[in-house]
Amino acid sequence: MRSMIGMTMGDPAGIGSELCVRVLSREDVYQKCKPLVVGDARCIQDAIRFTGIDTLDVHPVSHPSEGKYVCGTIDVLDLKNVNMDKLVYGKVSAMCGRASGEYIVRAIKLALAGELDATVTCPIHKESFKLGGYGEKYPGHTEMFADLTGTEKYSMMLAHGNLRTVHVTTHVSLRQACDLVKKERVLDVIEIAHNACRALGIDEPKIGVAGLNPHAGDGKIFGIEEAEEIIPAIQEAQSRGYCVDGPVPADTLYSKVKGGWYDIAVSMYHDQGHIPLKLAGFVWDEENGQWASVAGVNVTLGLPIIRVSVDHGTAFGKAGQGRANVTSLLNAIDYAVKFAGNKSKSSVKTPIQILSKKPITKKSITIR
Repeated sequence: MRSMIGMTMGDPAGIGSELCVRVLSREDVYQKCKPLVVGDARCIQDAIRFTGIDTLDVHPVSHPSEGKYVCGTIDVLDLKNVNMDKLVYGKVSAMCGRASGEYIVRAIKLALAGELDATVTCPIHKESFKLGGYGEKYPGHTEMFADLTGTEKYSMMLAHGNLRTVHVTTHVSLRQACDLVKKERVLDVIEIAHNACRALGIDEPKIGVAGLNPHAGDGKIFGIEEAEEIIPAIQEAQSRGYCVDGPVPADTLYSKVKGGWYDIAVSMYHDQGHIPLKLAGFVWDEENGQWASVAGVNVTLGLPIIRVSVDHGTAFGKAGQGRANVTSLLNAIDYAVKFAGNKSKSSVKTPIQILSKKPITKKSITIR
C-alpha cells in the first residue's frame, strides 16, 4: 500500500508551489506514495503556468479521502487563503506568513487523526511567519510541530546520503547553546539518534558524539563541558547498551560518519551540524551562477507523527521564475515514505514515537 503523504506548500511567495508542481509531475513519486498538497489550489495552478508543465490538472479537495492520487492530477487540500491579486513572489507579507502557518496546522491535525501517514514540509519565511502571527511563538517548523503535538523532547536530524546528524540544541544563540549542553539532554539525543537509525533499517547503529569545544576539550584545556556533561552522558548510554563513542572532535567526526565509521553524529549546536551537511548536499555551479544541487533533508525526531522537510529556504530570489531545484523535496519524500513504511511493518518504537511525553489528546489545535 502506498503511504499517504501530506505536503505543506510553504510560503506562497516562495518556491514551495513550484517545488510541488515539479515533483508531482513525476510518475515515480506516485509509484511510492499518495501525495496530497496542503495549500492553495490557485497558487499551484499559477506554478503550473510559470513552469510551463501544462499537462497537469489541479484537483481541489476538502479531505484526503477525496483525492485521485494519479500522476497528471495534483490533489490539493485547498485552504483558499491566498489572495492572488495581492501575491507578489519573493516579497515578505503577513498574508503569506499566515497562510503557511495554516498549512502546517492543518497537516498536523490530519496526521494526528491518522489521515496522513507522514508530513513533508516546504520552506516558510521566518519574517513573513512572524508577521502572520506565528513567529513570536515559533522560531520555525520544528518548534511548531513539537508544541502542537505535545512533544517535550525532540531533536532535528539532517541527512544527506549516509551522512546524518541530530542536534542537542538548534534555534538558540551560540552562547545559550553552550549552557544547554547538559548530560540529560545529550543522553536524550543519543537515544533519539539510535531510534532514528533503527527506523531507517539500521539494526545496530553506531553513534559518534561531537565535542563542544576545540579538540573535544583536550582534557579540560579548552573547556569543561566534555568532562562534566558529555562524557557522563556517553557512559550512561553505553551502560544502557547503545553503541556510542566520543566525544569526538567535531573537525573529524563528520568525515567519519560520511565514511561509514559511524551511522550518525550527535551535534551540540545548530551550525556544528548544519555546515557539514550543507557542504555535502549543496553544490554551487560557479560557471552558471546557480545551485547545481540542493540536496538533503530535515527530520523532526521525537514526534508522535512523521515530519520531514526540505533542507533549504524559500529562495525568494528565484520564486515565481520556474528555476527551483527539487532535489531536496524528492529526498524528503523518500525519507517520509521510508519512515512510514518501517513504522507500519515494525512493532519497535520509531523515532517518531520515542520520548513524546505529553499526552497529545489534551492538545487543542485551532485552525485559524
